[in-house]
Amino acid sequence: MSKPIQIRMGGYGPPTTGFSKSLKFIGDKLEVQFGRDVAIEYVFNIMDHGHKAEDILTLVENGEMTLGYQSSSYLTDRVPELGFVDLPFLFSSNAQARDAMDGALGEFLARKTEERIGYRILGWFENGFRHISNRLRPIHLPADMKGMKIRVLPSEIHRRTFELLGAVAMRMDLTEAIAMIKAGTLDAQENPLANTVTYGVHKFHKFHTLSYHFYISRPIFLHRPSFDGWPDSLKRAMQTAVNEAVAFQRKLAIEEHDQSYKAIEAEGCEINALTGREHEAFVAAVQPLLAEARKTYGDAMFKMVPKAQ
Repeated sequence: MSKPIQIRMGGYGPPTTGFSKSLKFIGDKLEVQFGRDVAIEYVFNIMDHGHKAEDILTLVENGEMTLGYQSSSYLTDRVPELGFVDLPFLFSSNAQARDAMDGALGEFLARKTEERIGYRILGWFENGFRHISNRLRPIHLPADMKGMKIRVLPSEIHRRTFELLGAVAMRMDLTEAIAMIKAGTLDAQENPLANTVTYGVHKFHKFHTLSYHFYISRPIFLHRPSFDGWPDSLKRAMQTAVNEAVAFQRKLAIEEHDQSYKAIEAEGCEINALTGREHEAFVAAVQPLLAEARKTYGDAMFKMVPKAQ
């Protein structure tokens, strides 16, 4: 390599998050191996530079960024198959979900995404199970969500899920949601606990329900023309670094969940986990959507989900 290859990596969280640390993990691995033959740059939080969180998709697609990550739900309008992993209560544990995303299901979804968008997908970070927070009241049953305005990711399945639960689902970007939460004009949101704390939502929402309703992954995608133009040695090294970073990030995700739980408690918030009966009520409420999914996606995709351990 005569001229350094520029690799610009970014996301939408502070440098302290597991996702940002994992980007640095990738960059450090490449710098050790290639030294001055690569020039690594980080933009850990594009929202600090006037962008929306969803802009990372376009920035990588048009080559302004080399590598990024984003919740797969943001791509469902362009890659309908990704809607499958938006289904509520599809996975029952981290282990089951990880096996699926590291196996046939993840490979299938990566291939379908690459067919439609100029990305090269090398792995899946874990955004993990999502939970509900709100400013109005404790949530134990779907009836408690009636009329509650909740922000959802830009996914039709997410919107329909919360409508079946009785809420008023509002699709919007993270930047808009944070502003409305601070203004008190948005009743609820759903996120992993780490995101809820990272974006300061727990300072405005008193009630937190551990519902485990969605498990979301974040594809690690690269600008395909850039990646495909690299020497084979760099392509192999990037794939290896991403594989190791995925394991690194998932370990951090568990730690962040525990730390965030304590931070929410310390803020004086109420946290309740759904009981078995309450969980069954939520699952029952979304059965129409799950039944429809069987027809939409077919048995083949459901068979790509490993059995619960």
